[in-house]
Order: sequence, then C-alpha cells, then structure tokens
Amino acid sequence: MASNQSLPSTSTNNDSTKKITDMDMDSLLHCTSHLNLQDLSNMAVSCKFFNRLVSSDSIWRRLFRERWPQQEAFIISQASGVREAYMARYRALQQFKFVDPVVNHLYIPTKCSDILLSKDAIYVSLGPRIQTLNIDKLLEGEVSLASLNDHRARITSMRLFPLKETSLFWNEAPINENVLVTSSCDHSIRLWWEGSCKQCFIGHIGPVTILSDKLLGDGTGKVFASGGEDSTVRLWSLSSIGRRRQHALKATLYGHEKPIVLMSVTGHGASHLVSVSKDSKVRVWDASISASDHNSSCVGTTSVSGVPVGMKCHDSLIYIAAGSSFEAVDLRTMESVFRTSTHLGRLYSFDIMPSSFLACTGGNGRAMLWDIRKSTGTGEAGPMAELDEHIGPVTHLHMDPYKIVTGGPRDPWVKIWQADTGKQTNMLIVSPLQKGCFGFAADGFRIVTADYNRINHNREEGLLCFRDFSNAVSLGSLSDEISGSKF
Repeated sequence: MASNQSLPSTSTNNDSTKKITDMDMDSLLHCTSHLNLQDLSNMAVSCKFFNRLVSSDSIWRRLFRERWPQQEAFIISQASGVREAYMARYRALQQFKFVDPVVNHLYIPTKCSDILLSKDAIYVSLGPRIQTLNIDKLLEGEVSLASLNDHRARITSMRLFPLKETSLFWNEAPINENVLVTSSCDHSIRLWWEGSCKQCFIGHIGPVTILSDKLLGDGTGKVFASGGEDSTVRLWSLSSIGRRRQHALKATLYGHEKPIVLMSVTGHGASHLVSVSKDSKVRVWDASISASDHNSSCVGTTSVSGVPVGMKCHDSLIYIAAGSSFEAVDLRTMESVFRTSTHLGRLYSFDIMPSSFLACTGGNGRAMLWDIRKSTGTGEAGPMAELDEHIGPVTHLHMDPYKIVTGGPRDPWVKIWQADTGKQTNMLIVSPLQKGCFGFAADGFRIVTADYNRINHNREEGLLCFRDFSNAVSLGSLSDEISGSKF
C-alpha cells in the first residue's frame, strides 16, 4: 500500500480515505462481538463516539447472555436498558446480595492459618502443610485435593506471583499462570508450581515471618523480599534455576533490631520496599542499590505508635495501622500526613482502597469505614460509618471496590457491606460448626470461610465453606432492590 506522501493532496483522495467513524453502525457492532468487557470499557472512555457505540443494548445483551445464559427471559423483559441491568446484577453479585449461591463444604484436619483464593484454586495453610483445592472440579461436584508437604514447620506467609516472572516460564506456558511462594518457621522459603516444590530459598538464620506482597524491579530479573525473626530483609531472585541455589539470594538488608512483621512494595517506585518491625520501626529500602552497597539501601525511616496491625502502599504514601489508629506517611518526607482517632480501642485488622480514598479498620465488636479525604494534616479524623453488631474482635477483613467483608474468631457470622457507604448487604454463616471465623478469602463473586472446633485435647477439626455467587438469582432481605430486577 502506498504511503500518504505518495498520494496527491486532492479532495478526491481525502474523500476516499476511510476512518473508523465512517463505518456503519452494524459493522462496528459486529466488530465489538470479538471484545470482552474490559476492552469495551476502554473503548467507552476513549471518545464520545465510542461511548455512544458501547452503550448499545445489542452489545450488553450479548455480554449478558454469555455470562448468565439462564437469565435470557429477564433481559428480554427489561425496559430500562440492558446495560443498566447488566451493571446492576454484576454489582449485586460482587456484593453477595443473594441467598442462593453454590455452596460446598470441605473438612480439614486442623485449624487453618491462612487462605488464598485465585481464579482456579484455593490454597489453605495447615501448620507446615498446604492443601490446594481445584475450584472447577469442586463446582462439578468433585473434590480434588493436593497436599504440599515439604515444609518442616508452621507456614507464616503465602503469596501468588506471576509465572512469567520466574525461571519456570517458557513460551508455551499459560501467560496468566501464577506460582505459589511460601515462607515458614523452618527458616526456608519455597516456590511451588504444578503440585510440587520447584525451588527452595535458604538464607535466613531464623523463622521467616513475612513475604513482600508484590515483586520488585522492572523488566527481567525481578525479585521478591522476605523478612524474618533475624531482623533482616532479604531479596531473592526468581530467575535463578535450581532447587537449593544460594545465588538466588541477591542482598541482605540490615537495620531493623526486631523481627519483621509487615512488608509492602511502594506504589511510586518499582524498586522501593517498606518494612515494619515488631518494635513499630519503619524502614524504606531501595532494592536497585547493588548488594555490595546494602548498608546504604535504606532511604527512609520513621516509627508508628502501638503494635503494627497492617500496611499498604499507594503512590508516594504508606498507610500503616498500629495500636488504636492508622496513619498515612509521605515517602518523600517520611512525615505523617493523616491520622485517625486514637480513642477507638485496639485495632485487629486493616485494609484500604487508596484509589477510592477509603479504608477500613477492625476493632472490638465492630469495624470502621474511613474517608481519607475528610482530614488533612495530623488532626484526628472520625469514621464515615461503623460496621457493628460483631461478636468479639474483627480480626479478618477484606476490602475491594464493591464490598467489605468482616469476621472474627468469636463470631459465627461473616458480614458483607457496601464499600462506598458501609451499608450491610448480607451476612453469611461461617460454617455448620457455628464456632467462629478463623480465616476467609474473597475474590469477585466467590468467598471461602474457615471454621474450627477443638473436640478434646487430642482431637480437633476444621471446616471450609466455599460459596460461588456467579449464578445466584434470589435476593436476600438485607439487599436493596435492583432496579427492574425480577429474579
């Protein structure tokens, strides 16, 4: 095809140049049949023309049929627009507003200490052992369990990192697969994939207490961080090959005097890491500084008041919950720029959505929802909503753009709240044991809760309850009516 420079600049040639906006609507609508929801969302914000196109009922009718084919009669009955019906149902499912999810129970031999939920698997840590459960097979009525048994002491942390960032990745491997990385009191860190340990990282001289929530670095050669009772932060390469390779240890960072309890990768720099020790000292590290200069890699320090509870980073801010309050610290100055009230009693859990300026803290008998914009400086702020009626401390807390999930070991109910208002949308019994919530994990339309019962000093049992709201149809009594809903 000739370049534009070779064409005469005439009105005839200009008129014959076709733009995408010159295509007829039927052709454009046909093109959108090859796009998913994320692609359509990107189109909608690109220009006014595409925004009008993406609002077409025919597009949303297709999306509705693909996601919820059993609801064909419902979308035909809609008078307010299929797009509105789709978004209302999607939001209600994300907020667990229904009473008829798919429910599966699974007995486990002891109390779990942590749960991870991915799109295709559930990971449960049981002392030194991990059990994995295939979700697709579970939904088909088959329990497919695998045990990972190489650790010799209690597992302290579990993380999922992208397979493509590791030495295990090859061109034919699924691009969206994850590897599981676990730390343990046996002083080791292990990388798991396809049901077996593929690599063991050795270097800490005591129990490993925490793993970084994300990988550090850009491009190739990414690393993850770990903290231990030896008060060190260590950086490990995911690109090294072998089961027990010492060269996977890229750097050991000194400076803390007590065990590391919290760790998070910052949002304003891919190589910056924040760690908090048991004595509430905060250090910021630059992982890009070479291993030979590790004594100089600490680029910021501060401290918080009280026992550290939780931490998250976003842009140039660190949000840290400790004692009876949480605060935001500016990484550029290491000064506190926001602090909640310090008269609310001890905090047990913490989560935050910085992009929405919302945070949630778990206290005794209630959780509290905060709007970070309500306060500037270090003056005390008050909560925008109280999520109450819990029994005992709220030790488990999840927050995403649609919902907040709260629970604790003395309360047999897990409660669901709207993330933007704090209004309750549902409450779920943790399990038929009705003892309390000893852990949960939520992801999209799904949630796993864990209960535990000690029968006697020689016998105990745990129970997992998996719920999938993807195709639920019956709204619960706590739910707002969905506009036009006929479920």
